[in-house]
Amino acid sequence: MLEKIREGSQGPVAKVILGAVILSFALAGIGGYLGQTAEQPVAEVNGVKISQTEFSRALQNERSRLEQQFGEYFAQIAADPNYMAQIRQGVVDRLVQQELQTQLAAELGLRVSDDSVKKSILELPYFQIGGKFNNDRYLQVIRQMNFQPEAFREYLREEMTRSQLVSAVAGSDFALKNELTSAIALQQQTRSIDYIVVSKESLQDSIVVNEQEIADYYDLNTSQFLAPEQVSVSYIDLNAANLNLETNVTEDDVKAYYEQSSAQYIEPEKRRVSHILIDSSENDDAAKSKAEDLLAQLQQGAEFAKLAESSSDDIVSAEMGGDLDWIERDMMDPAFEDAAFALAAKGDFSEVVQSEFGYHIIQLTDIQSQQVKAYDAVKADLRAELERTEKVNAFYEKQTEMAGIAFEISDTLVDAAEVAGVEVQTTALVERNALPAPLNTPAVMRALFSPDVLEDKMNSEVLEIGDEHVIVVRVSEYVPAMTKPLVDVSEQIKARLVSQKASELAKEKATTLYAEIKAGKSLTNVATEQSLELRQEATLTRQAYTVSPAIVQHAFKMAHPSTAPVVEKVELNNGDAAIVALKTVTDAAIEGEIEAQLKQNITMAQVNKNYMVFIEALKANAELNLPVAPQAAE
Repeated sequence: MLEKIREGSQGPVAKVILGAVILSFALAGIGGYLGQTAEQPVAEVNGVKISQTEFSRALQNERSRLEQQFGEYFAQIAADPNYMAQIRQGVVDRLVQQELQTQLAAELGLRVSDDSVKKSILELPYFQIGGKFNNDRYLQVIRQMNFQPEAFREYLREEMTRSQLVSAVAGSDFALKNELTSAIALQQQTRSIDYIVVSKESLQDSIVVNEQEIADYYDLNTSQFLAPEQVSVSYIDLNAANLNLETNVTEDDVKAYYEQSSAQYIEPEKRRVSHILIDSSENDDAAKSKAEDLLAQLQQGAEFAKLAESSSDDIVSAEMGGDLDWIERDMMDPAFEDAAFALAAKGDFSEVVQSEFGYHIIQLTDIQSQQVKAYDAVKADLRAELERTEKVNAFYEKQTEMAGIAFEISDTLVDAAEVAGVEVQTTALVERNALPAPLNTPAVMRALFSPDVLEDKMNSEVLEIGDEHVIVVRVSEYVPAMTKPLVDVSEQIKARLVSQKASELAKEKATTLYAEIKAGKSLTNVATEQSLELRQEATLTRQAYTVSPAIVQHAFKMAHPSTAPVVEKVELNNGDAAIVALKTVTDAAIEGEIEAQLKQNITMAQVNKNYMVFIEALKANAELNLPVAPQAAE
């Protein structure tokens, strides 16, 4: 297991975990992470307290993730207190799991080295520009996350240590062949059923709903009949891409820029090389001696490609006569590179060169001299880049002016729009969750319904909605949510009550018919007497989509029949009721090799199940205390 843990620290699972952690914090921020709190903890695990600060941070991260997932619909979902209570409880459960994992990792003596932490930081894409690590970007991101470099490294070390443990548990699991066969046979099992459905729609004509029932339902469920709040928004939209330049970029400007940035258009010298590698990991002296012997053969006229094919320990390149394709500076081991670029002409080969991989003999097979892209080939791109730069500079100037005016004259957008050179735009009254672009983002919605903007009728601050794209909003008109009058929802309530009563009648009727079958009647006779359709499925599968899911699920839970069919009553999700007779069960015959994807699916299901068992075992052996129900400002 410890070997699996060591492997897990560098595996793709660990990197995915770390990447997700970094991204969630970068999006949501973790203000107050380093602060202390005297508040009552949300949980206590073996004496270690999980603070309200940790909980609030984790909840904010989860909210940010859900906002990204659900977009504009999240505000509507988050209005359900039961849903948010489940989210809060899920966050607490995860924090408890993490603390249990941290404590177990400490007991096992697990720790991630400084080199491993550094390597992970260098490889995380959030700290890279153009595919390469950028220290300024790194410092910018972690500061946004309210971390100093040392604190961030320790935080990352803790996450990596936990991911070692998770990777080891998940990576060490497997399924035996007989387990796979049994699982597949069970998945592919078929069942033969007969069933009848008592439809609530067939019973609705006989149902009467009076006005008092409608009024009573309305009084007890007024929250179900709210007209959503509506808002009309005025806004100014400043986008660098839409700006018109006051002066055009001239040909002289483009040529001057080409001269200034000519270094960007130099393609460095490339060399195509082949090599013979002798591995020195087991016996350095023997490897060096072998390499020198091969060099002597080359000096005596031996063909390089044939020697590479027969003698090189680099198996991949050996098959191609030692060819390594084109290389540039800073691509290879320094000693190898220096020797390769020291060769003067095609066909020349080096002396024996030592690198961390062993001993090499290098042959130069082709040279591509340094090249400079001509002005005509890049001038269109340069002009576009200059125009883009001019627009961005103008954008930031206008944004600064616009922000100042919108703040100073906060009861109108006209003055701010004038300095920005754009028009004030206004929407009609729309529901909160139906705002048009570019207003339909979480940041804009939060601003619109903040006290300053909604209640005090002030302009918002400048809101960034894209690269060099900002808006300022104000509320023109607001209609709060209100209960619809009874007259407007009377028919809706009536239809709902009819449906409920019909569903109750369907269940009662199904119960009566089920009792008759238990008393000796056949399902066929009951169907004939009641003019119900007797439906049959000779080979029902678990994935059947032509049969109600409730019937499918129930049919595969029913006991195997012996001499007579097993009959049971089922309530369907749409309010109907059914009676199902299970006649036969047929197990699938598994022959030949099991498909790789099927194996993986079953193994992963087992991994997930066993991982949860692992977590529950940790909980069972721990002292857990959940003193308060966690709350947080929504």
